[in-house]
Amino acid sequence: RGGAALLLVRDALAAGTLEKGVYRVRGDARVNGIAARRGMDVKPGDVVSTGGGAEIVFVVNRDAFLLRANSRVDVGGGAADVFRIVTGALLSVYQPGQRKTLRTQNATIGIRGTGVYVESAPDRTYVCTCYGEAELVPADDPGAAETVRTSHHEQPRYIMSKGAPQMLMKAPVLNHTDAELALLETLVGRSVPFDPTDYKNY
Repeated sequence: RGGAALLLVRDALAAGTLEKGVYRVRGDARVNGIAARRGMDVKPGDVVSTGGGAEIVFVVNRDAFLLRANSRVDVGGGAADVFRIVTGALLSVYQPGQRKTLRTQNATIGIRGTGVYVESAPDRTYVCTCYGEAELVPADDPGAAETVRTSHHEQPRYIMSKGAPQMLMKAPVLNHTDAELALLETLVGRSVPFDPTDYKNY
């Protein structure tokens, strides 16, 4: 997966253009219930979803996203700019200086110009702040919130649901790659803030 993503990064750089809407589709991916295709527009308020074995890469304004299989995200926008990860996994990169919020069943994640990977499950949310800053707030205990600042995946966390012995727990780095982050940043005319020769696969 990492090698293919690196080839796509090189292709995007060679093109020298910023992407808009759907960049890549694999399998059954949909925008507002309609089968996604390359170049289809994705805008705030849309619902993007994937079936088993599917994946979609898309751009909204200056933010870029990779939605994994069996996932659904409600795309944010407007003054609140809240992205709701209903189920599944989302890797995303955001324009620096713009505050955004990601919500799952059991967490609120406040970000600003951050690369972040999130997996949403009923009992917990996995969050890797790949680089940048994020405020991690458990829905069942907002007082246990933590702010993390990272440069290269240093502080992944599990945010737990009510009944867990602690609401935020250290976690390993899981299920996303630096090549994927590099691809997303390239689609919106940016680059990752770490040495590209130090790419890691997790």
